[in-house]
Formats: sequence, structure tokens, C-alpha cells
Amino acid sequence: MTLEELNNEVLGCVNTGELSYDTSIDEIDRRTLFEFLQIADLLDAPEQNIDLLCLLQDLNLATEQGNINLAAVLFFAKRPHHINPDFIVKAVTFPGNVIESSSYVDSEDIGGRLRDVFDDTLRFIMRNLHKRQGQQSFNSVGEPEVPRLVFEELLVNALIHRDYFISAPIRVLVYANRIEIVSPGHLPNNLTVEKVKAGNSNLRNPILASFIAKKLLP
Repeated sequence: MTLEELNNEVLGCVNTGELSYDTSIDEIDRRTLFEFLQIADLLDAPEQNIDLLCLLQDLNLATEQGNINLAAVLFFAKRPHHINPDFIVKAVTFPGNVIESSSYVDSEDIGGRLRDVFDDTLRFIMRNLHKRQGQQSFNSVGEPEVPRLVFEELLVNALIHRDYFISAPIRVLVYANRIEIVSPGHLPNNLTVEKVKAGNSNLRNPILASFIAKKLLP
């Protein structure tokens, strides 16, 4: 796929409310960006010959004024959580089945680019998840009681479909009997639970979702 083809695909689902920042393209981590372009088979010229601003604008990641937008910050910025401190996941493991203010088993504030946040949050969950022995020997580490794939899906949904206009982090709360993943925001536009059950959907962040399809997250 060429840059033009990707651009046409992304522009077809652009949300005019896509958040942009008063942040220049200097905040972009070029190595991360060009690694993505190679993986997505979008790099058809030597890196040193590419105008970075034009490239970001072609990918719908920068404005005409040269500022980067939400997707660029989340996927390719050097320090996304410095641009917006809410771009983190707050993860806590409690010893019981309720939130406790005086004690916890494990805690971590997870920041960085979206792929790093995904990987580190998944590691947090898996290390705090109960293990089952099953048919394995006593000396084995056991199998997680919930498959890893389940949390991959839940985390991608939380990161991509949250409301980034709300000043709140994503929260992962691990209890003895359950795990809660709290993603800020209500259902987008006029969606209701009944409409979702009937098969309707409405993307809150279409640009983010379009880049996920290019292997930036599982």
C-alpha cells in the first residue's frame, strides 16, 4: 500500500473533531515512525530524502500549520504523557474484592507511546492474574485463569475507543475475584446499549482505529 492509498483510506473516516496540539513535529520520534512505515510497507523512498512534515500531513497526522494531532502524539511522540499527563494507565492490584486505601499488592503508572502502554499494561495484568495448575506438574508456573488473548482485546478497545477529551487516565483494577478496565467516556454520539446489542457501532476515534489496522497494536 502506498502513502496515497493509506491517506485516502484514513481521510475517508476522518473525524473533524480530531484533537490537535500546539506541538511541533520535532516531538515525533523518527525511528518509531519509520519502523512503522517499513512494517506497513509504506516506505518507498530513503528516509533521508523524505520531508517529515509532508509525510505526516499525508498520513493525516499533522495540520497545515505544522502541529501534530492526537494520533501522532499517541503513536509516535517521544513523550506522549508529557504532552498530556492523562495519556497513562493507572494499574492497581488489591488483596480483596473492594478498593482499599490503606493497602495494595501491586501498583504502577504506565506511560509512553501507545504500543508501550499496551505491552506494559498487559504485563501488569498477567503477573497479577491467578494461575491454575491444571494437568501440569507441581513445579510448573501454571496457566492464567483467563487467556492472555482476552486482555489483548480489552486493552486495545480501552486505548483506542476512550474519550481523549476527558481528563482522566485509563484504570486497571485487579481484585481477588475480578479485573476491571475503566476507559473514560460514554458511548459516542447517539449510541445506546440497546443499539450496540442490535449490532450498531460508531467509532469515536476513527484515525486511531485506522492505524491499528496497520499493525501498530494486535
